[in-house]
Amino acid sequence: MPDATPSTPPSPVCDAVAAAQRYFAGEKVDFSAVPLDLEGQNDLFQQIYAALRQVGWGETTTYGALAKQFGDDWEIARDVGQAMAKNPIPLIIPCHRVLAAGGKVGGFSAPGGAATKVKMLELEGVNLAAKPAQQSLGF
Repeated sequence: MPDATPSTPPSPVCDAVAAAQRYFAGEKVDFSAVPLDLEGQNDLFQQIYAALRQVGWGETTTYGALAKQFGDDWEIARDVGQAMAKNPIPLIIPCHRVLAAGGKVGGFSAPGGAATKVKMLELEGVNLAAKPAQQSLGF
């Protein structure tokens, strides 16, 4: 954009950037009040994103649990997965807090993929240490 000129971003953008910096410095940050423009996202995705924004720091949910908020149709679970994959703002709409069944990490559409998801959850104090499929009998 050759005609673009630098300017100061609007205050909500500055506030969101400052909050993201605090988040990655390890401070507990609530992004649920950050104003979003989700124009172009379908109504169901917007509803899924609104529900997900209620999952706070250090909390997780699953794709299935999120889907159940919208009905019992198996296609809703698929829609939740698609909404996470198309999430335009992965930190503000915290799809890193959505796990696969059994507490498995699942995917993550932001740069770094699942490794970034794990780091973000660890930053929030979520322990994803793999549990053995079979417990030791201790002898």
